Amino acid sequence: MHNETPAGRDEWGDAAPVHEIEALLGEIDQLRATVVGLKDEALRERAELDNQRKRLVRDVDTARKFANERLLSDLLPVLDSLDAGLKAGGEDASALRAGLDLTLKQLLKVAGDNGLTVIDPQGEAFDPDRHQAISQSEADGVAPGTVTQVFQKGYLLNGRLLRPALVVVARHD
Repeated sequence: MHNETPAGRDEWGDAAPVHEIEALLGEIDQLRATVVGLKDEALRERAELDNQRKRLVRDVDTARKFANERLLSDLLPVLDSLDAGLKAGGEDASALRAGLDLTLKQLLKVAGDNGLTVIDPQGEAFDPDRHQAISQSEADGVAPGTVTQVFQKGYLLNGRLLRPALVVVARHD
């Protein structure tokens, strides 16, 4: 009977054969490589799960931020009608005008509380990302490319264009 001890020697003190030691060392190296590979794989999977969680949080936040987009889009004609009614009434300080003005302010506050921002570019430089030019006009004392008239205000929803402002722009000479 020839039993080996953990030190690579048998019970009589004889050294284990070299090929057995080399085989064991090779197996240890393979096991170490496997452990390193498993650690790397676990880290990659953990990172991927973390990235998925971050994407999900970002997607939910975006969905929440723009969930009221349809509602606010449907309200834009109401805002336009109120705005046009106020302009048509002139500067007369009648009770009707005061009521319309208050209604418009309340509606704009509700819309603003839900992420809506008005684009009223009168006198500003034309911005093709936020304005839609419907014509050009001659305008004395106004720099070319300046918005001279706003036909319809534009709107942003949480910084994203909901509708461009319809404008007239000073002509370039």
